[in-house]
Amino acid sequence: MAIHKLLCIFLFFLHFYSGNSEIRLNYYSQSCPDAEEIVKQQVITLYKEHGNTAVSWLRTLFHDCMVKSCDASILLESINGIQSEKTSSRNMGMRNFKYINTIKDAVESSCPMTVSCADIVALAARDGIVMLGGPHMEMKTGRKDSKESHLAEIDALLPNHNDSMMYVLDRFQSVGVDVEGTVALLGAHSVGRVHCVNLVDRLYPTVDPTLDANFAEYLKRRCPHPDPDPHAVEYSRSDLETPMILDNMYYKNILKNKGLLIVDQQLVSNPITSPFVEKMAADNDYFHDQFSKALLILSENNPVSEDEGEVRRDCRFVNHN
Repeated sequence: MAIHKLLCIFLFFLHFYSGNSEIRLNYYSQSCPDAEEIVKQQVITLYKEHGNTAVSWLRTLFHDCMVKSCDASILLESINGIQSEKTSSRNMGMRNFKYINTIKDAVESSCPMTVSCADIVALAARDGIVMLGGPHMEMKTGRKDSKESHLAEIDALLPNHNDSMMYVLDRFQSVGVDVEGTVALLGAHSVGRVHCVNLVDRLYPTVDPTLDANFAEYLKRRCPHPDPDPHAVEYSRSDLETPMILDNMYYKNILKNKGLLIVDQQLVSNPITSPFVEKMAADNDYFHDQFSKALLILSENNPVSEDEGEVRRDCRFVNHN
Protein backbone atom coordinates (compact mmCIF):
# COMPACT_ATOMS: atom_id res chain seq x y z
CA MET A 1 0.00 0.00 0.00
CA ALA A 2 2.83 2.38 0.92
CA ILE A 3 4.58 1.71 -2.40
CA HIS A 4 1.35 2.35 -4.29
CA LYS A 5 0.86 5.64 -2.44
CA LEU A 6 4.41 6.75 -3.19
CA LEU A 7 3.92 5.87 -6.85
CA CYS A 8 0.77 7.99 -7.02
CA ILE A 9 2.58 10.94 -5.44
CA PHE A 10 5.45 10.52 -7.88
CA LEU A 11 3.11 10.45 -10.88
CA PHE A 12 1.29 13.52 -9.57
CA PHE A 13 4.47 15.55 -9.38
CA LEU A 14 5.69 14.17 -12.69
CA HIS A 15 2.50 15.36 -14.35
CA PHE A 16 2.64 18.89 -12.99
CA TYR A 17 6.36 19.55 -13.03
CA SER A 18 7.69 17.69 -16.03
CA GLY A 19 7.63 20.79 -18.23
CA ASN A 20 4.69 19.58 -20.30
CA SER A 21 2.19 22.23 -21.25
CA GLU A 22 -0.89 21.90 -19.12
CA ILE A 23 -3.78 23.99 -20.39
CA ARG A 24 -6.93 24.06 -18.31
CA LEU A 25 -9.97 26.15 -17.53
CA ASN A 26 -9.26 29.17 -15.30
CA TYR A 27 -5.50 28.75 -15.61
CA TYR A 28 -4.96 32.33 -14.41
CA SER A 29 -7.39 32.18 -11.48
CA GLN A 30 -4.54 32.71 -9.00
CA SER A 31 -1.81 34.44 -11.02
CA CYS A 32 -4.03 36.92 -12.89
CA PRO A 33 -7.68 36.50 -11.91
CA ASP A 34 -8.90 39.37 -14.12
CA ALA A 35 -7.03 38.23 -17.25
CA GLU A 36 -10.02 36.95 -19.21
CA GLU A 37 -12.17 39.94 -18.26
CA ILE A 38 -9.41 42.37 -19.33
CA VAL A 39 -9.15 40.65 -22.71
CA LYS A 40 -12.94 40.68 -23.10
CA GLN A 41 -13.25 44.39 -22.36
CA GLN A 42 -10.43 45.20 -24.77
CA VAL A 43 -12.08 43.13 -27.50
CA ILE A 44 -15.38 44.97 -26.93
CA THR A 45 -13.68 48.38 -27.02
CA LEU A 46 -11.74 47.56 -30.17
CA TYR A 47 -14.84 46.14 -31.85
CA LYS A 48 -16.72 49.38 -31.23
CA GLU A 49 -13.86 51.35 -32.80
CA HIS A 50 -12.92 48.89 -35.55
CA GLY A 51 -15.63 46.30 -36.20
CA ASN A 52 -13.40 44.20 -38.43
CA THR A 53 -11.09 43.36 -35.52
CA ALA A 54 -13.49 40.62 -34.39
CA VAL A 55 -13.14 38.90 -37.76
CA SER A 56 -9.35 39.32 -37.56
CA TRP A 57 -9.16 37.56 -34.18
CA LEU A 58 -11.01 34.54 -35.56
CA ARG A 59 -8.80 34.35 -38.64
CA THR A 60 -5.64 34.82 -36.56
CA LEU A 61 -6.55 31.86 -34.36
CA PHE A 62 -7.06 29.65 -37.40
CA HIS A 63 -3.83 30.70 -39.11
CA ASP A 64 -1.85 30.32 -35.88
CA CYS A 65 -3.26 27.05 -34.58
CA MET A 66 -3.25 25.13 -37.87
CA VAL A 67 0.51 25.61 -38.23
CA LYS A 68 2.10 23.25 -35.68
CA SER A 69 0.64 24.76 -32.52
CA CYS A 70 -1.47 27.50 -30.95
CA ASP A 71 1.70 29.33 -29.95
CA ALA A 72 1.39 32.91 -31.30
CA SER A 73 4.18 32.22 -33.78
CA ILE A 74 2.18 34.15 -36.37
CA LEU A 75 2.72 37.37 -34.40
CA LEU A 76 6.52 37.31 -34.61
CA GLU A 77 8.20 39.97 -36.76
CA SER A 78 11.18 39.38 -39.05
CA ILE A 79 14.18 40.22 -36.86
CA ASN A 80 17.26 38.54 -35.38
CA GLY A 81 17.13 35.60 -37.76
CA ILE A 82 13.38 35.08 -37.50
CA GLN A 83 11.39 35.17 -40.73
CA SER A 84 7.83 36.26 -40.01
CA GLU A 85 4.91 34.03 -40.93
CA LYS A 86 3.13 37.22 -41.96
CA THR A 87 5.21 37.22 -45.15
CA SER A 88 3.63 33.97 -46.39
CA SER A 89 1.20 34.28 -49.30
CA ARG A 90 -1.17 32.08 -47.29
CA ASN A 91 -1.41 34.92 -44.75
CA MET A 92 -2.14 37.62 -47.31
CA GLY A 93 -4.72 40.09 -46.09
CA MET A 94 -4.19 39.29 -42.41
CA ARG A 95 -4.48 42.49 -40.40
CA ASN A 96 -5.04 44.20 -37.07
CA PHE A 97 -2.03 42.49 -35.49
CA LYS A 98 -1.14 45.78 -33.81
CA TYR A 99 -4.27 45.56 -31.70
CA ILE A 100 -3.15 42.25 -30.24
CA ASN A 101 -0.40 44.28 -28.60
CA THR A 102 -3.03 46.75 -27.40
CA ILE A 103 -4.73 43.89 -25.57
CA LYS A 104 -1.38 42.56 -24.37
CA ASP A 105 -0.43 45.98 -22.93
CA ALA A 106 -3.68 46.12 -20.98
CA VAL A 107 -3.06 42.67 -19.52
CA GLU A 108 0.60 43.46 -18.79
CA SER A 109 -0.35 46.56 -16.80
CA SER A 110 -2.30 44.34 -14.44
CA CYS A 111 -0.22 41.14 -14.51
CA PRO A 112 3.29 41.57 -15.94
CA MET A 113 4.85 38.59 -17.73
CA THR A 114 2.00 36.26 -16.82
CA VAL A 115 -0.46 35.89 -19.69
CA SER A 116 0.89 34.51 -22.96
CA CYS A 117 0.29 36.02 -26.37
CA ALA A 118 -1.01 32.61 -27.48
CA ASP A 119 -3.74 32.81 -24.85
CA ILE A 120 -4.55 36.38 -25.88
CA VAL A 121 -4.97 35.20 -29.49
CA ALA A 122 -7.29 32.41 -28.35
CA LEU A 123 -9.33 34.50 -25.90
CA ALA A 124 -9.65 37.40 -28.34
CA ALA A 125 -11.03 34.99 -30.94
CA ARG A 126 -13.49 33.58 -28.42
CA ASP A 127 -14.73 37.02 -27.38
CA GLY A 128 -14.70 38.29 -30.96
CA ILE A 129 -17.03 35.45 -31.94
CA VAL A 130 -19.55 36.72 -29.38
CA MET A 131 -19.32 40.22 -30.85
CA LEU A 132 -20.16 38.66 -34.23
CA GLY A 133 -23.31 37.08 -32.83
CA GLY A 134 -21.74 33.69 -32.36
CA PRO A 135 -21.78 31.40 -29.32
CA HIS A 136 -19.86 31.97 -26.09
CA MET A 137 -17.60 29.13 -25.05
CA GLU A 138 -15.48 28.26 -22.04
CA MET A 139 -11.89 28.07 -23.23
CA LYS A 140 -8.84 26.53 -21.64
CA THR A 141 -5.77 28.70 -21.07
CA GLY A 142 -2.14 28.18 -20.12
CA ARG A 143 -0.64 28.14 -23.61
CA LYS A 144 2.98 29.20 -24.00
CA ASP A 145 4.48 31.31 -26.77
CA SER A 146 6.78 29.89 -29.41
CA LYS A 147 10.36 31.06 -29.61
CA GLU A 148 10.46 30.50 -33.35
CA SER A 149 8.55 31.12 -36.56
CA HIS A 150 7.10 28.27 -38.61
CA LEU A 151 7.20 30.10 -41.94
CA ALA A 152 8.82 27.20 -43.81
CA GLU A 153 6.00 24.84 -42.81
CA ILE A 154 2.97 26.98 -43.62
CA ASP A 155 2.38 25.74 -47.16
CA ALA A 156 2.38 22.13 -46.00
CA LEU A 157 0.17 22.65 -42.94
CA LEU A 158 -2.29 25.47 -43.69
CA PRO A 159 -5.11 24.51 -46.08
CA ASN A 160 -5.58 26.84 -49.04
CA HIS A 161 -8.81 28.04 -50.65
CA ASN A 162 -8.23 26.02 -53.83
CA ASP A 163 -7.08 22.76 -52.24
CA SER A 164 -9.18 19.63 -52.78
CA MET A 165 -11.82 18.94 -50.17
CA MET A 166 -10.18 15.64 -49.28
CA TYR A 167 -6.91 17.44 -48.56
CA VAL A 168 -8.70 20.06 -46.46
CA LEU A 169 -10.45 17.33 -44.47
CA ASP A 170 -7.14 15.55 -43.98
CA ARG A 171 -5.46 18.67 -42.65
CA PHE A 172 -8.22 19.31 -40.14
CA GLN A 173 -8.27 15.65 -39.14
CA SER A 174 -4.56 15.95 -38.33
CA VAL A 175 -5.42 18.43 -35.55
CA GLY A 176 -8.37 16.38 -34.28
CA VAL A 177 -11.26 18.06 -36.12
CA ASP A 178 -13.63 15.61 -37.86
CA VAL A 179 -15.69 16.13 -41.03
CA GLU A 180 -18.64 17.68 -39.18
CA GLY A 181 -16.30 20.05 -37.34
CA THR A 182 -14.49 21.02 -40.53
CA VAL A 183 -17.75 21.94 -42.23
CA ALA A 184 -18.63 24.03 -39.17
CA LEU A 185 -15.28 25.82 -39.04
CA LEU A 186 -15.53 26.76 -42.70
CA GLY A 187 -18.72 28.55 -41.66
CA ALA A 188 -16.36 31.28 -40.44
CA HIS A 189 -16.51 32.36 -44.10
CA SER A 190 -19.88 33.77 -43.09
CA VAL A 191 -18.08 36.89 -41.87
CA GLY A 192 -15.47 39.18 -43.33
CA ARG A 193 -14.32 39.47 -46.91
CA VAL A 194 -12.12 37.81 -49.53
CA HIS A 195 -9.49 39.52 -51.65
CA CYS A 196 -10.00 39.40 -55.41
CA VAL A 197 -6.67 37.59 -55.77
CA ASN A 198 -8.40 34.53 -54.33
CA LEU A 199 -11.50 34.89 -56.49
CA VAL A 200 -10.43 35.68 -60.04
CA ASP A 201 -9.67 32.09 -61.03
CA ARG A 202 -13.41 31.46 -60.80
CA LEU A 203 -14.21 34.48 -63.00
CA TYR A 204 -11.54 34.70 -65.69
CA PRO A 205 -11.04 33.87 -68.51
CA THR A 206 -14.44 32.20 -68.19
CA VAL A 207 -16.85 32.07 -65.31
CA ASP A 208 -16.89 28.89 -63.22
CA PRO A 209 -20.13 27.14 -64.30
CA THR A 210 -20.84 26.15 -60.69
CA LEU A 211 -21.26 29.84 -59.75
CA ASP A 212 -24.72 31.38 -59.75
CA ALA A 213 -24.80 33.64 -62.84
CA ASN A 214 -26.11 36.75 -61.07
CA PHE A 215 -23.65 36.30 -58.23
CA ALA A 216 -20.82 35.93 -60.75
CA GLU A 217 -21.80 39.27 -62.29
CA TYR A 218 -21.65 40.87 -58.86
CA LEU A 219 -18.20 39.37 -58.27
CA LYS A 220 -16.96 40.67 -61.62
CA ARG A 221 -18.05 44.16 -60.62
CA ARG A 222 -16.11 43.78 -57.39
CA CYS A 223 -13.13 42.19 -59.15
CA PRO A 224 -13.06 43.70 -62.66
CA HIS A 225 -9.54 42.54 -63.58
CA PRO A 226 -8.06 39.04 -63.97
CA ASP A 227 -4.81 40.18 -62.33
CA PRO A 228 -5.75 42.20 -59.24
CA ASP A 229 -3.13 44.06 -57.24
CA PRO A 230 -2.71 42.12 -53.97
CA HIS A 231 -2.04 45.41 -52.19
CA ALA A 232 -5.14 47.14 -53.52
CA VAL A 233 -8.41 47.29 -51.62
CA GLU A 234 -10.26 44.90 -53.93
CA TYR A 235 -12.51 42.59 -51.96
CA SER A 236 -15.88 40.93 -51.93
CA ARG A 237 -18.01 40.14 -48.93
CA SER A 238 -18.58 36.50 -48.19
CA ASP A 239 -22.18 37.11 -47.14
CA LEU A 240 -24.12 40.07 -48.54
CA GLU A 241 -27.11 39.73 -46.19
CA THR A 242 -25.48 39.36 -42.75
CA PRO A 243 -21.79 40.11 -43.47
CA MET A 244 -20.79 40.73 -39.85
CA ILE A 245 -22.85 38.00 -38.18
CA LEU A 246 -21.49 34.50 -37.66
CA ASP A 247 -24.57 32.59 -38.76
CA ASN A 248 -25.71 29.82 -41.06
CA MET A 249 -26.36 32.18 -43.99
CA TYR A 250 -23.05 30.93 -45.39
CA TYR A 251 -24.50 27.44 -45.86
CA LYS A 252 -27.71 28.78 -47.38
CA ASN A 253 -25.62 30.77 -49.86
CA ILE A 254 -23.37 27.93 -50.95
CA LEU A 255 -26.41 25.70 -51.50
CA LYS A 256 -27.49 28.38 -54.00
CA ASN A 257 -24.03 28.29 -55.65
CA LYS A 258 -23.09 31.63 -54.11
CA GLY A 259 -19.84 30.64 -52.44
CA LEU A 260 -16.82 32.84 -53.05
CA LEU A 261 -14.06 30.26 -52.94
CA ILE A 262 -13.48 26.92 -54.60
CA VAL A 263 -13.44 25.24 -51.20
CA ASP A 264 -16.90 26.69 -50.47
CA GLN A 265 -18.33 25.09 -53.59
CA GLN A 266 -16.62 21.79 -52.81
CA LEU A 267 -18.43 21.62 -49.46
CA VAL A 268 -21.68 21.34 -51.42
CA SER A 269 -20.48 19.06 -54.21
CA ASN A 270 -18.61 16.58 -52.02
CA PRO A 271 -20.92 13.79 -50.80
CA ILE A 272 -18.99 13.47 -47.53
CA THR A 273 -19.55 17.10 -46.52
CA SER A 274 -22.82 18.04 -48.25
CA PRO A 275 -25.16 16.40 -45.67
CA PHE A 276 -23.63 18.57 -42.93
CA VAL A 277 -23.99 21.67 -45.12
CA GLU A 278 -27.70 20.96 -45.45
CA LYS A 279 -28.09 20.37 -41.70
CA MET A 280 -26.29 23.61 -40.83
CA ALA A 281 -28.25 25.59 -43.41
CA ALA A 282 -31.45 24.37 -41.75
CA ASP A 283 -30.44 24.91 -38.11
CA ASN A 284 -28.35 27.85 -36.86
CA ASP A 285 -28.16 26.46 -33.32
CA TYR A 286 -26.75 23.19 -34.62
CA PHE A 287 -24.16 25.17 -36.60
CA HIS A 288 -23.17 27.15 -33.51
CA ASP A 289 -22.88 23.98 -31.40
CA GLN A 290 -20.63 22.25 -33.92
CA PHE A 291 -18.62 25.41 -34.52
CA SER A 292 -17.95 25.75 -30.77
CA LYS A 293 -16.83 22.14 -30.41
CA ALA A 294 -14.50 22.32 -33.41
CA LEU A 295 -13.03 25.69 -32.49
CA LEU A 296 -12.16 24.48 -29.00
CA ILE A 297 -10.41 21.43 -30.44
CA LEU A 298 -8.45 23.65 -32.82
CA SER A 299 -7.58 26.10 -30.03
CA GLU A 300 -5.97 23.30 -28.02
CA ASN A 301 -3.77 22.01 -30.84
CA ASN A 302 -0.36 20.83 -29.67
CA PRO A 303 0.39 23.40 -26.94
CA VAL A 304 4.04 24.29 -26.46
CA SER A 305 5.63 23.02 -23.25
CA GLU A 306 7.00 25.37 -20.61
CA ASP A 307 10.50 24.14 -21.38
CA GLU A 308 10.17 24.97 -25.08
CA GLY A 309 8.04 28.10 -24.84
CA GLU A 310 7.78 31.34 -22.90
CA VAL A 311 5.48 34.23 -22.08
CA ARG A 312 6.58 37.04 -24.37
CA ARG A 313 6.90 40.58 -23.07
CA ASP A 314 6.00 41.91 -26.51
CA CYS A 315 3.96 39.66 -28.81
CA ARG A 316 6.08 40.70 -31.81
CA PHE A 317 9.43 39.48 -30.46
CA VAL A 318 10.88 36.59 -28.52
CA ASN A 319 12.27 37.50 -25.10
CA HIS A 320 15.97 38.22 -24.70
CA ASN A 321 16.82 37.59 -21.07
